[in-house]
Amino acid sequence: MELLDKLNWRYATKAMNGKTVDQDKIDRILEAARLAPTSSGLQPFEIIVITNNDIKGQIKPVAWDQSVITDSSHLLVFAAWDTYTAERINQVFDMTNSVRGYENEGFENYRQMLLNTYPQKDAEENFIHASKQAYIAFGLAVAAAAYEGVDATPMEGFDPDAVDKILGLREKGLRSAVLLPLGYRDEDNDWLANQVKVRKPKEQLVTVLD
Repeated sequence: MELLDKLNWRYATKAMNGKTVDQDKIDRILEAARLAPTSSGLQPFEIIVITNNDIKGQIKPVAWDQSVITDSSHLLVFAAWDTYTAERINQVFDMTNSVRGYENEGFENYRQMLLNTYPQKDAEENFIHASKQAYIAFGLAVAAAAYEGVDATPMEGFDPDAVDKILGLREKGLRSAVLLPLGYRDEDNDWLANQVKVRKPKEQLVTVLD
């Protein structure tokens, strides 16, 4: 119930007050994102954490000039792999074998299946798939932020190419997928702060087949 109470409390904050979020809260939000499930456990994305005001200032104009970009405490950029490569797939599987301390025949067969599948696909198709995995982690970060009492603003309203250029993401084989400013709401200047949360009723959203 506590988590549901927090999720009812949260909303897409439209104005933040510039207050700094404690690092331990940020660390737990990022850890929640790190623990997110992803397809084949590949975690095909990185999270760029921006506290530098100059960089946030560069991003604001290419994000519909939204004030939460510069008034946030931390700006998270979820950047997905631009494609799947054999090197990237092998790195994840090799790390898994190293951590677990052994190799499993079925796991190695699964590795080979991925190697025979993803690298041969179109890069754009792979990026879309990787972005979907980034969104899973993004969703957990939003929930974790609410649990920590930290406001967040899920943002797709930005120019990905411009953000990629500002952060030099393409050179790293990454492309920005979604932004998440974190901070604290400025209720006096946020028109949405005291509005009733509106969601579809369960009956319109959930279908049970029994």
